[in-house]
Amino acid sequence: MTLSVAGTIPRPERSRTALLPERAERAGNQRRERRVAQNGSEAGPLVAGVAGRYASALFELARDERQVDAVAQSLNQFDTLLKESADLRRLIRSPVFSAEEQAAAIGAVLEKAEIGGLAGNFIRLAAANRRLFALPDMISAFRSLVQDSKGIVRAQVRVAEKPSDAVIEEIKASLRDIAKAEVDVDLVVDPSLIGGLVVKMGSRMVDASLKTKLNGIRLAMRAAR
Repeated sequence: MTLSVAGTIPRPERSRTALLPERAERAGNQRRERRVAQNGSEAGPLVAGVAGRYASALFELARDERQVDAVAQSLNQFDTLLKESADLRRLIRSPVFSAEEQAAAIGAVLEKAEIGGLAGNFIRLAAANRRLFALPDMISAFRSLVQDSKGIVRAQVRVAEKPSDAVIEEIKASLRDIAKAEVDVDLVVDPSLIGGLVVKMGSRMVDASLKTKLNGIRLAMRAAR
């Protein structure tokens, strides 16, 4: 069920933003971080550093409180909202909104989605600290920490078009057989591919042996068209 966040996110008021002296001072202190949120060529190192620190702190706290799975579920729920709502993405990325506006809107979204506990407090903290621009990377980093702690191998599978559920299960089964571990599959549909699939497991592209094992799946995908 899709949760609408319309009405919880304010529209930017540029003229008011430009006139507030405290906003201008804060903009000067955080100019680089705001530029990072808008410029992909500069975003990598800073966002990765911020995301890593926040995710690590949350993971350690969640582990101590025995709430890792609950926090992961709530963060995944918020991540889904981000992917579904352009307004919510604009809220966390745009430097036009004040910290107060972001905090109020995020609070309303969290209440509507019934996201509370450690995950809710974490997202509110990111808003209060003007770190919402890095929130998607924080969620991704937290997810990686959870997977690493459980010995789960990450794999990205790029396909030209979305395969059937049966084919997806075959891919997962083949990757589990290769990795000798549970595999978390991130399925990416890339129409630029000319059929078949491209698999990246962990930090490396698949080798020849894995490609051979997946060849039968490729053939099945072609036959299913």
